[in-house]
Amino acid sequence: QVQLVESGGGLVQAGDSLRLSCAASGRTSSSNVLAWFRQAPGKEREFVSVCSRRSGSTLYSDSVRGRFTISCDHNKNTLSLQMNSLKPEDTAVYYCAIKGGHIILSQLSNPTMYDYWGQGTQVTVSS
Repeated sequence: QVQLVESGGGLVQAGDSLRLSCAASGRTSSSNVLAWFRQAPGKEREFVSVCSRRSGSTLYSDSVRGRFTISCDHNKNTLSLQMNSLKPEDTAVYYCAIKGGHIILSQLSNPTMYDYWGQGTQVTVSS
């Protein structure tokens, strides 16, 4: 079984920065897709960013592009999310997710494609 543990969440003010980290433990092999999602109260889980080993690329949602930066180590199954210029609308529980196999480009933002999830870490941005 694989366990993912996120860390780094907290309460900050608008304009501040936070760095989230995620590490996998258990019976893991190197992953192909590492991603961050988030879920605000009363809303569906939302794609934030992803690293794809196959394409060698990173993708971001429109709402975070230019402010957030994802870093991934597919061999170690670790990832981080540097979040700058935080806004109140970034408030959510942030989840890391791993897919051992491949995901086609058009489905990278689909949370149902991922095998393993962390428990989530709360990020609250006050105005």
